[in-house]
Amino acid sequence: MNERELSKFEEIIVKGAHLAFQRLVRERKKSDGELVFSRNGRVFHVKASELE
Repeated sequence: MNERELSKFEEIIVKGAHLAFQRLVRERKKSDGELVFSRNGRVFHVKASELE
């Protein structure tokens, strides 16, 4: 792959991950669920309804 193809491929992957996250949040909101995140080794829970 050349630089341009690699850049386009990365862009597609990022868009797909963003779309998957949006769908996950939407589904969790329907069931009044929560999501689990980790930052700097610390795990925390967030209600899906608190996210955009």
